[in-house]
Formats: sequence, C-alpha cells, structure tokens
Amino acid sequence: MGVSSVPRIVAIIPARMASTRLPGKPLVDICGKPMIQRVYERAKSAARVSEVIVATPDKEIIEAVAAFGGKSVLTSPVHRSGTDRLAEAASELRDEDIVLNVQGDEPLLRPEAIDSLINPLLAPSPPEIASLMRRITTEEAQDPNLVKVVVDKNNRAMYFSRSAIPYIRDEHSELAIYGHIGLYGYSVRSLRAFSQLEPTPLERAESLEQLRALENGWRIQMVETDFSPIGVDTEEDLIKVRMLLMERSV
Repeated sequence: MGVSSVPRIVAIIPARMASTRLPGKPLVDICGKPMIQRVYERAKSAARVSEVIVATPDKEIIEAVAAFGGKSVLTSPVHRSGTDRLAEAASELRDEDIVLNVQGDEPLLRPEAIDSLINPLLAPSPPEIASLMRRITTEEAQDPNLVKVVVDKNNRAMYFSRSAIPYIRDEHSELAIYGHIGLYGYSVRSLRAFSQLEPTPLERAESLEQLRALENGWRIQMVETDFSPIGVDTEEDLIKVRMLLMERSV
C-alpha cells in the first residue's frame, strides 16, 4: 500500500519566553491554565486540524506543554522570525502537508477561524499563502498596530499597511475597510521557500513580514471572517482576557 497523498493539516504555535512588553508571556496564568495551553486547546478543537505542535527555543515552555499532554519541539534560539521557527518545526512534514501558523498569544482564538483557512489551500491551483481579514471601522483603521489589507475582487491581497488604507476621499463611501488577522496557512513547500527569501524593502519599512511575499510576486488569499482577535501583549490585555473567560465560565 502506498503512502497517502492526502495532506495533513498541522497547526504550529511559535512561542518564546522573551517578550519585551510581557516577559514570560506563554506561561502567564489565565484562569488556572498557562496561556500556551489555552491556545493549544483552541487549535486542537479545530475540526480539520490533525495535529498541534508548539515550536519554542525555551525548555520552560517544553516542560509546560508536556505537563498538559501536548506536543512540542525545541527549536533554535537564533531564528529571526516566528515563520523561520515554523519552518524548522515542519522539517519532518511532507511538502504537500499544510501548516497553519497560530499565534501563541490569542487564548480566545476561535477554532472555526482556523478551519476557514484550509479550503483555499486545497484548491486545484492554491495560493502560496492564505490568511484572514475582518471588516473594521474608519476609526479602527487609524491604529498603526492594527494592520490593514487591501484586496482585489477575488479577495487576494494587494497590499498590507499600518497606515489607513485605502484612503477614503468620499466620507459617504460604502467601500469596506479590512483589518488583517495574523493567522496564516501554507503548504510546507511554500513555508520552506518563504523562509529562504531575504527581507525586502517594503517589509522593512512597514515591519510586516507578509510584504516579503507580495514583493516576490506570491499570492496571498484572504478569507473574510467576523472573528475579532484579542491578543495578549500587555498586563491590561491579560486582565481583559481573564475577565472574559470568567464571564464565560471557561
């Protein structure tokens, strides 16, 4: 019997202890569980994900994941980005397998948002990358920490920016403005190729890694969702997430 050609869907969570605004972030307690466990369980709940792996250079995180029965891999401490860490963690996967890059600081991530990335990657002519976007207000668009994306009529990304794009000259325009959600999907082949690309001028200017893909002519298929993520970057974020979870009795 030959090896199955059906791609595996693997969620990989890059995580590290070094965080400038919230040191030791992956292991902060959120209602009785470390944050990395909260994210892991959300990813594990996605209907189409076959495996979840935490990729980390830190033995403390390896031990924490083992304590709740999860799977992790120890990666190099010198990676320049989470994507490079992902590529190392995916070294044992096949080229046609699909990797979902799940951010390790979103303990309220919705499993169905993860699942929504998969269909474009299984299409007959798949894009190199799939990612998520949500509609935002003109007020939200002014926040440089919220990355905006402009798409074509087929919802393929044309540009990402920290600036408010597109510029709306007519205040009564009904044109949608989209915020980018940093959840990515790729084939292992694309992930490995991306990790070999050198940083590009627009990427450096905006400090947005996805611009490296666009500058190299890659296709990024955006999928619209109504999911609005709450990332944990500060103590204030941590308090907010704890309160939300207590309200839901999760």
